[in-house]
Amino acid sequence: MNGIFVDSCILLDLFTDDLNWANWSEKILDRYSQTNTLYINSIVYTEVSIGFNKIEEIENAIAQLGIKVLEIPREALFLTGKIFLKYRKNKGIKNLLLPDFFIGAHATVSRFNLITRDIAKFKTYFPQLNLIYPDKV
Repeated sequence: MNGIFVDSCILLDLFTDDLNWANWSEKILDRYSQTNTLYINSIVYTEVSIGFNKIEEIENAIAQLGIKVLEIPREALFLTGKIFLKYRKNKGIKNLLLPDFFIGAHATVSRFNLITRDIAKFKTYFPQLNLIYPDKV
């Protein structure tokens, strides 16, 4: 599968019309959607759905962006658990960042690049993951 995984922060930039990041996020999604399929998973869907009142609204918003929703593969679920254990052994906060581990593991297992602005966690725990972020493009 040739695609790009989109982190929730990028979609939230658009959906909230973030003053600092909406423009960059819109441009980067447009740029990569020209040559790739854009994907999210149920974790990202859940995080961005909070700002919508009806399921039809979020469904329409992601459809307009041409984003496909993928189920999380079991390999990614397994990797999430292993990375989270490593994080806990490094004295990480128990429930902080777990969604990011699902996102990073899913992108890694699927061999997708990841568009995000939250690079520190992904660089630390998923060093093999190719990140697309503001300073890199």
